[in-house]
Amino acid sequence: MKNVKKFIETQIEEIRKTVGSGKAISALSGGVDSSACTVLAHRALGPQLKSVFIDHGLMRAGEPREIAKIFAGLGITVDIVDKKKEYFAALKGKADPEDKRKAFRYAFYSSFGKEVLKSKARFLIQGTIAADIIETKKGLKTQHNILEQIGIDPEEGFGFKVIEPLKELFKHEVRLVSKELGLPESIYNRMPFPGPALATRIIGEVTSERVDLVRAATVIVEEEVAAHKPFQAFAVLLEDKGTGVVGGQRRFGHIVIVRSVESKDAMTAEPSPLPWATLLKISKRITAELPSVTRVAYELTGKPPATIEYI
Repeated sequence: MKNVKKFIETQIEEIRKTVGSGKAISALSGGVDSSACTVLAHRALGPQLKSVFIDHGLMRAGEPREIAKIFAGLGITVDIVDKKKEYFAALKGKADPEDKRKAFRYAFYSSFGKEVLKSKARFLIQGTIAADIIETKKGLKTQHNILEQIGIDPEEGFGFKVIEPLKELFKHEVRLVSKELGLPESIYNRMPFPGPALATRIIGEVTSERVDLVRAATVIVEEEVAAHKPFQAFAVLLEDKGTGVVGGQRRFGHIVIVRSVESKDAMTAEPSPLPWATLLKISKRITAELPSVTRVAYELTGKPPATIEYI
């Protein structure tokens, strides 16, 4: 990106021009993409904007309140809306990766559609970036925030028009924009987190119990790799189980995969060369703090042939 300040000025003007005297909703998840969009929209629209964080029960530990607190410090009020029941109902019984992604996408736009209707708004502002569009169009995986690019009319289906200020940028460019906008480093240098959240890190059906397990394992992974600053790192819960020995007794327990990668734009990636001592500590912490887990493995596959996320 040649001129970050010019990009920001242009997008603020575009948002202002598109929304006019109407109202808009900003879909905030706390990631760098949605955070940048929320600040851009707030600067463009002021009181015409309502910033909404949908709590679908699939985020990292403490996420909704933490993000609301950060944005309050920026002078932006965030409404946290509890939609856990709707999202878990949409995902119930689904094990196929694409089925889960599409179910999440429908729940995402349906829930925001209700917020738009309630607020008498006409526009949803969201953090779609170039990689989301490319991967969905190529059929690599369905990104939850792609509609118009694959022929779905959001106004006809959900009752609002979509504004995507960052759709031509890649992750590293969004970070530059976020920094220039004055977002804290904890946001602009934050590891990517998928739109469908922890649902992308559970193989098989998504249940509240399985989410709780992978959420706790993710906390451990993020804490232990923080010093190495990977592009992205997380835990994955497999559907299969493995035999272990706990307290001298045989236990058939869960298998957790640890994934850490280095990348610039998320289009390609290589596994992080984490120190052996770090990997051992992660394994010992996960099995000690989460007794239902009997095996921990480290993922060594790059992208391609693998995707970064597991579904």
